[in-house]
Amino acid sequence: MNIESIELRHVRVSLVSPFETSFGVTTDRETIIARVVADGVTGWGECVADAAPGYSCETVTTAWHILRDFLIPELLRAPLDDPRDTPVRFRRVRGHNMAKATLEAALWDIAAQQAGLSLSRYLGGVRERVPVGVSIGIQPSSDKLAETARRYCEAGYRRIKIKIKPGRDLADARAARQAVGDTPLMIDANSAYTLADAPLFQQMDALGLLMIEQPLGYDDIYEHHKLQQQLSTPICLDESIHSAADARFALEIGACRIINIKQGRVGGLTNAIAAHYVCRQAGAPVWCGGMLETGIGRALNVALASLPNFTLPGDLSASNRYYRLDLIDPPFELNPDSTLSVPAGPGLGVTVIQDRLDAATLRRETFRR
Repeated sequence: MNIESIELRHVRVSLVSPFETSFGVTTDRETIIARVVADGVTGWGECVADAAPGYSCETVTTAWHILRDFLIPELLRAPLDDPRDTPVRFRRVRGHNMAKATLEAALWDIAAQQAGLSLSRYLGGVRERVPVGVSIGIQPSSDKLAETARRYCEAGYRRIKIKIKPGRDLADARAARQAVGDTPLMIDANSAYTLADAPLFQQMDALGLLMIEQPLGYDDIYEHHKLQQQLSTPICLDESIHSAADARFALEIGACRIINIKQGRVGGLTNAIAAHYVCRQAGAPVWCGGMLETGIGRALNVALASLPNFTLPGDLSASNRYYRLDLIDPPFELNPDSTLSVPAGPGLGVTVIQDRLDAATLRRETFRR
């Protein structure tokens, strides 16, 4: 794979409505879009880092720096045989998984196109549709949350996730459960609590939750195993899983029963696939988390979620859940069975709409060999 050029774009796209979590409110999605040309084929990647260091220590600014000054020069240094070789090529740069995943995504897109396969088929996907749910940010009140949850159920989503934070937790979870009935319901704390809050989560056991996602520290695995011992509800780890080794450790000590795999958080598809197989071998189901991606990142996630052990609905909602006009065509639409169709065209299987991308671009830079 001879890489000819790499273009980075810092873009900003407005969300349909503000999205609030325990670490803040997001009104616009800022991200980096990478366009890589190799052997005359164009591939696309999207960085999942946010503008602020809430979910992760990586940001759009830090990712741009690492991409421009370290990863891109390393990638342009010599041809690459396979996208699976990317983590080895980047190993001299410690951390910065989201920056690394941005370029690797584009290389997987190119490789699948060169093979004449959809990215899903190229990765070993087994589904033409992937089950999805919807993630609801913190609402102004429990009543508003219940109303919003009912609306998404009526729209066809068959798994609801709500965000919580201290002071907006048990009452919200009860309101959501009453609103959605038997629809699978999960909560996401985004690491806002401590082990001292175990009695709070014990009360939630009565709600029949699908899972409790990352209740304790963003970098913690050990204390989660203490909390899981006190709960019947499965804990799902997200922020603290950065590799297949982390996933193995968490499952072996009983820190969780489910893992949320985000390819950007673990450094790209190569590492995400490895984590997927670790979990499969351990008998632990996984699902694909979302980071408010545009259709570029969403297409990648949908392909990943077509792998065998992604048996739980992911946060991969339809394009119109977040954006009035996505950057791609066709947009992702919710099927009546609460699934998204896996693109069947070569590579990502979606087309980037250039004028929309141009309109969203704040800055751009091109690099060549």
